[in-house]
Amino acid sequence: MRRYRALLAPGTPLRAGLERILHGRTGALVVLGCNDDVVRISTGGFRIEVEFTPTALRELAKMDGAIVISSDFERILHAGVHLVPDGDLPTLETGTRHRTADRVAQQAGVPVVTVSSSMSTIALFIGGERYAIEDSDQILARANQALSALGRYRDRLARLSRVLTAREVQDSVQVTELVPVVQTIETIRRLDAELRGYVAALGIDGLLVELQLFNLTAGVDDMASLLERDYRTDDIPPGDRTERSFRLSLLSRLSTGELLDRAAVIHVLGLDEIDEDSLHARGHRLLGQLSRVPTPAANRLVDHFGSLQALLGATTSELMAVDGIGELRARMVREGLASLSEQAFTDDVM
Repeated sequence: MRRYRALLAPGTPLRAGLERILHGRTGALVVLGCNDDVVRISTGGFRIEVEFTPTALRELAKMDGAIVISSDFERILHAGVHLVPDGDLPTLETGTRHRTADRVAQQAGVPVVTVSSSMSTIALFIGGERYAIEDSDQILARANQALSALGRYRDRLARLSRVLTAREVQDSVQVTELVPVVQTIETIRRLDAELRGYVAALGIDGLLVELQLFNLTAGVDDMASLLERDYRTDDIPPGDRTERSFRLSLLSRLSTGELLDRAAVIHVLGLDEIDEDSLHARGHRLLGQLSRVPTPAANRLVDHFGSLQALLGATTSELMAVDGIGELRARMVREGLASLSEQAFTDDVM
């Protein structure tokens, strides 16, 4: 669906041709692709085999009948075609053009676009579903609402992350403090997916939205990955382990209502299988915030010390005992973790 929304986005040749038809108030039925099924249900018309251009599409739409475009959208194959799909195929459409488009899309398995002269609308039919192709102003209004919500959730994630850091430093993390963080991450991911759909539909008009989206989601997936490594539940005894584990991708199974339910989130992530007293951060997330400590070195540190508390208590010489950690990097790790700890305590008090 996203692919076809992108092909129909403002600035594309196909959208330009459809808008010319819309402004000319002639209407059209355009089949986006040709296969054996399309050929079988087509009668009459003209085989023209010309290069696709917006102008050609507009002029051919002045004739009665459908227009058939090649599957690569490079050529217009037929014009003035009478389409006769199976009348037994279910459809909720009432107008002749839209009913035909719906049934052709179902029977031939190709997208079909209609332009309504009376309603001044463009619609895309795929596999029994109808999607309205909106103008940029309508899409931008929803995109801006989603961006506003995304900004609020990103601020919320920053606050929750600081609280979690303070609890990790104190070695007092509770499930009820971890869950809001992962709920917010999943909400951001869902807003990201929604906005990517808007960007595809906006075409050349979506550049600013795409830039804002990039800035608002930067680092979120990295944080999710580091949280998973910090609180993985794969050390549960094999006999007690289920298919559930602390993988944030499992949250995509939940509905919006379930995502807001703390108990549902705890269950799907397998957090109800562990004792809260054993909920200790390993240190991946905090080390990930030290920009001058590369990921391989951070992984070796966590593997060596096993927990954030051990890392926080390590001396420079103990840090240097880890392969690839020299004196300079060891001091950077100690000072960086101390700075993060101090900042977390300050934020927690405030």
